[in-house]
Amino acid sequence: MFKHLVRFVSSGLFVSLWAISPLAAAQEPADCRPSVVDSLKQYTITSGETLTTVSAKFQLLPTTLMGLNPSLRQGQAPAGTKIAVPPYNGILVSVPRGKTIHDLAKAYRVRPDVLFELNGCQKTPEVAFVPGVNWSPLLHNQPTGIAPFQDLFKTQQIATAYERDRYPLPKPAKTLGAYGWRVNPKTQAAEFYTSVDLAAAPAMPVYAVADGTVAFAGEEEGGSIVVINHSQGRQTRYLQLSDLAVQTGQTVQRGTQLGAVAAATETNAFLRFEVRSRSSLGWVAQDPQPYLELLSQQL
Repeated sequence: MFKHLVRFVSSGLFVSLWAISPLAAAQEPADCRPSVVDSLKQYTITSGETLTTVSAKFQLLPTTLMGLNPSLRQGQAPAGTKIAVPPYNGILVSVPRGKTIHDLAKAYRVRPDVLFELNGCQKTPEVAFVPGVNWSPLLHNQPTGIAPFQDLFKTQQIATAYERDRYPLPKPAKTLGAYGWRVNPKTQAAEFYTSVDLAAAPAMPVYAVADGTVAFAGEEEGGSIVVINHSQGRQTRYLQLSDLAVQTGQTVQRGTQLGAVAAATETNAFLRFEVRSRSSLGWVAQDPQPYLELLSQQL
């Protein structure tokens, strides 16, 4: 078996997709077109271009490019960035061993003959292009730009639930600090942050993203914090606050003002935001960025 290598750019890294064997190729119809995975174009963003203008140039939705190119998921399109561009709107999906094009068609509500043709007439591709499915930052946030195989009906139910939520600030904000390992500006030591830091002006109002109950509101680690427990085992935390407007035990609704962004001290003013899920180990932190990206699209 030989390996056919398809290369495309995702987050500045080349990702390899290994495809079919000579036997499978020999069984393809003579008029079968190359798969969309083989047809991905590489494009370099030029100065002055934005995610919107690049998407329009290729007649694609911005979410299509964001799904295939994690480097675009902040909504920015830095000049010089190399991106993968498909011929149609859709997503790349990793197909588990034992799953076929028919399984993929059933899960994503797409005609099997369309999937078969768009994927080079392969019955069991390892990575497939699924047309007409909008990428969701909450549900398809794989760092390679390849989404895991999942049932679309279930993902739509989850996405619909989160569509009722709102952004914690009046408008989408620049991310000053990402979830994960960062250098603490005070100690200069590497620390793992379970939050994201969103740029904000002092006294900017901070809102509850969804209905829930305030589990804690008060001072912690030298600043004010609000913790809200939501339905479905979800929790959000809001740090670097001032002028708290809620108290522990209070029931809040989506959009309830919790307080304001605290005045800047040694750094720029910001809101520190966390998302956690209930588990057998307690409240486990998750990367809030995909969730915030979804909420920012609804403002």
